[in-house]
Amino acid sequence: MSELDIAQVKKCAIDNLHADLSFLGTAAPINASEFLHRRERLAQALAVSGVDAFILEPGYTFQYYGNISQSDWEPWEPEERPFLMIILPLISESGLISAKTAFLAPHFEEGRVRMLGIPSREPELDIVTWEEHWDPYATLLDSHLFPDLRAPAHSQKPKLMVDEEMRDFIARGLANAGFETSGLSPDVERVRQLKSPSEVEVLRAVNSGTVAAVRAMQPCLVAGLTENEVRDILDASLLSVGFSLFFNIVLFEEDGALPHGGFVVGGKRLTEETMVVIDVGFFIDPAARGKQWLLGPLTILFKMMGLHPTSTRDPDNNSKLHAEKLKVWNVVLEAQTAAEYELRANNSAANVDLAARNVISEAGYGYGFTHRVGHGIGIKGEVFLETCFLQSVVVFLVLIIMFTIAHESPYLNKWNTQVSLQPGMTFTNEPGIYLEGKFGVRHEDVYLIKEHGDAELLTGRRAESPYDP
Repeated sequence: MSELDIAQVKKCAIDNLHADLSFLGTAAPINASEFLHRRERLAQALAVSGVDAFILEPGYTFQYYGNISQSDWEPWEPEERPFLMIILPLISESGLISAKTAFLAPHFEEGRVRMLGIPSREPELDIVTWEEHWDPYATLLDSHLFPDLRAPAHSQKPKLMVDEEMRDFIARGLANAGFETSGLSPDVERVRQLKSPSEVEVLRAVNSGTVAAVRAMQPCLVAGLTENEVRDILDASLLSVGFSLFFNIVLFEEDGALPHGGFVVGGKRLTEETMVVIDVGFFIDPAARGKQWLLGPLTILFKMMGLHPTSTRDPDNNSKLHAEKLKVWNVVLEAQTAAEYELRANNSAANVDLAARNVISEAGYGYGFTHRVGHGIGIKGEVFLETCFLQSVVVFLVLIIMFTIAHESPYLNKWNTQVSLQPGMTFTNEPGIYLEGKFGVRHEDVYLIKEHGDAELLTGRRAESPYDP
């Protein structure tokens, strides 16, 4: 295919997407006060959990409680020198609980920490500094943050709850210095699981926007495009609305039978009856659209499937395979519908998975449903899009799904019987069937659990038919 032909397809996809950019206006700014409120909620959970502080290092959790709009944290990747955030629950004489935030940083990096613009209730950030020849963890223990716990009369070690992203050598260093460390409690996990109205609107915007980009590209694709060319067309569409690329993988045909694809791809061409899987990650930076948000790069993973007719002629010469693709597409949609009904407050995580799994098993494809039906999602992750579609002489079978890499608990699997869904939680609903050597199908959408009744769809609309994904 010539460069001119590819340019025309790319222009078609971009023009279609720009015809309706309403998804960009659904998210409200996340301001500094919300970051402070998150820490206040965390302090409440820490007090209930009976720990003295929560400790974390640069990463997604740091973004969530610090300031995820700051790009400055990204070059500050976890290093051998620990830079830590410490959040302590302060309990007043009247029993009121508030959050105290402090940091542990190398002395020579103190100025850099102060430049990050991390929201704080105090005039200046409270930073415990350590010199290169000191033990940073002992320095933290001996600091002003834990005076009562160091008193001779205090027989217990200070209790630190360690973030799940914390590296092992830091956790061991803290323990060796005299802290008692533990993993996340259910109450602390729930702080992030329950989304604020602003978070919900952000999730709605990126989910709806990613769906819109794939649907805009769908009618523009033509036979002869390679995997890499389809990837580049979608990249251009997303970049045109202010999204920043993270990664993009395009897989044709049997490669899509692996839920997350393979490795050596790029050169296959879109031909008759080709099933396509697209797995793309990108960031959305609201500031690029002229809005000053304290929300930084946000990523979500989408996977999409659907069928687009390109003529009224009969399908390809492999009618048996074509019929199976249509059948599987509908079975998976039916399974997603069954799971959707179970996404209700106080229902168990297991019931959601079982509802979809039963539909697929009864259709004879239980062996091909190889993963859980979904997981909690948040605003920490990358935007990923996975699209499956079938190219025929007469038909594009485009199977549209959605998935986010921003995986969070709770997880929707059939053994998770002890976890109840709560209003404010958000989940993916993504059943799939994967037939090795043939193709794979997964429908995915994102939902918000409501206090009463059905969950709210955050992806605009679901697929309506194989021809209208």
